Amino acid sequence: MTSPLPITPMLIDIFHDFACPWCWIGKKHLFDAIAQWHGEAVRIRWHPFLLDNSIPPEGYEFRSFMQARKGIEAVALQQMFDRTRQVGERAGVKLDFNKISLAVNTTLAHQLVALTPDEDLKTTLVEAIYQAYFERNLNLGDRETLISIGDTVGVNTNKFRNFLGSHALVNSVIAESTFARLNGITSVPLFIFNNKVKVDGSHSIEVFKQAMTRAALMEKSDARGVGKVASG
Repeated sequence: MTSPLPITPMLIDIFHDFACPWCWIGKKHLFDAIAQWHGEAVRIRWHPFLLDNSIPPEGYEFRSFMQARKGIEAVALQQMFDRTRQVGERAGVKLDFNKISLAVNTTLAHQLVALTPDEDLKTTLVEAIYQAYFERNLNLGDRETLISIGDTVGVNTNKFRNFLGSHALVNSVIAESTFARLNGITSVPLFIFNNKVKVDGSHSIEVFKQAMTRAALMEKSDARGVGKVASG
């Protein structure tokens, strides 16, 4: 008689950027799906995908930057913001584009997440950073601002205050983002379940639930195959 195979957590890799409203919406839909999930435990890994790390620490004026980036006029930009805000409202995410004055460099924010050792605390921190930008117009390129956000959610920033912004950590975040691009990731959010199932975009709660179910079934199928080989 063979012993049952241990149940391992479902691994969900999330590629995102804090300046991306759709990443926050996608995160909300995913975690709503996880709250309804009755399968194995879930493990989250956060990955940086820098939309523009050329922005200086002080940021750029938000609307002119976005107009240039999207190549659209002010009216079209406002319409885009309105549509995104409405989708966010339906998801339970507040996107206050009228309050945002800065286009920000998010490299420091991703560094802070990378330095946070506890997985659950990472997720809490990620949510707090999104809120800080889209609800409170805080500059995510400012070191003391990020430290304050970390302190607020219980991150012991004193332990790694001196590492935040170091060349080694900056290079590590940039390298991970570049690696993602070199491996075919061209936009975010992107979610990968058990290295088997991809969901590209924010999508609905139901789409995420379906992806989790499919990934779990594929994992069980692979495990049964390994078991047969081992017992043969």
